[in-house]
Amino acid sequence: MEGATAAEAHPTMGVRIFSAGLAACVADVVTFPLDTAKVRQQIQGENPNSGAPKYKGVLRTIITLARTEGPLKLYNGLPAGLQRQISSASLRIGLYETAQEYFTEGRETSLGGRILAGVTTGGMSVFIGQPTEVAKVRLQAQSHIYGPKPRYTGTYNAYRIIVTTEGLSGLWKGTTPNLARNVTINCTELVAYDLMKDTLVKSEIMADELPCHFVSAVFAGFCATLMSSPMDVVKTRFINSIPGQYKNAHSCAMTMFVKEGPSAFFKGLLPSFLRLASWNVVMFVCFEKLKRELMKSGQPEDSAT
Repeated sequence: MEGATAAEAHPTMGVRIFSAGLAACVADVVTFPLDTAKVRQQIQGENPNSGAPKYKGVLRTIITLARTEGPLKLYNGLPAGLQRQISSASLRIGLYETAQEYFTEGRETSLGGRILAGVTTGGMSVFIGQPTEVAKVRLQAQSHIYGPKPRYTGTYNAYRIIVTTEGLSGLWKGTTPNLARNVTINCTELVAYDLMKDTLVKSEIMADELPCHFVSAVFAGFCATLMSSPMDVVKTRFINSIPGQYKNAHSCAMTMFVKEGPSAFFKGLLPSFLRLASWNVVMFVCFEKLKRELMKSGQPEDSAT
């Protein structure tokens, strides 16, 4: 009797969580400059006295940042970003399949089951990872609004100052718009990737290998960016705001609409897409590879008798 090969073996929940967390960290390191460019473009224009737009285009934003503030500024907030991936993405992605199995209860996987799984894991990960999101966004944005003197000197300094000046609840500021954003991204991203990969494999257009994972990841990134952009901009603005600037996330959204118009909700759309698409490619390719390698390492060498 033949044992299951590594490709056929079903990854355990632990393997999926570990693979998702590690793959997400690798993706974050690779794409973090794009994320910083996105944040800078999203908060641009918030202050009416800031003059002409400082950042125009993805490449010019990155070059301007590197030239005026130093190349390392592109990675400001990376430790918080990695903490976010470990605490949030590992569960959001790693538990998706487990949640999907729970909602389908042995039946054939449906679109509804996929969406429910995405909503569940996406929502849960926000509450766990929100403090890291707050620190990350503020560190990425701080020099744009607060001038040469940094608001925070580092990740743990940011946590300490936020708790000291705003209370423990300050670490969960912007949870509502981030919840909406994360649930939307999780449902769109994971469901779109899942559906595209299943369609390509079942239609025998592509094998379940690297090219298929690449195409599926880019498609998922495009869908997720388009659906989540308004919530992403509101989330960034609200999280980065000083106490009292906005009453709540809804007030932030209305202020944006009145002062800057509907286009404000799509600020940073291109770097957001480039970041999310490339993040998806790196993450999903690493995720699939890690799952297979970890399962292969757990297979007995004499699996065939």
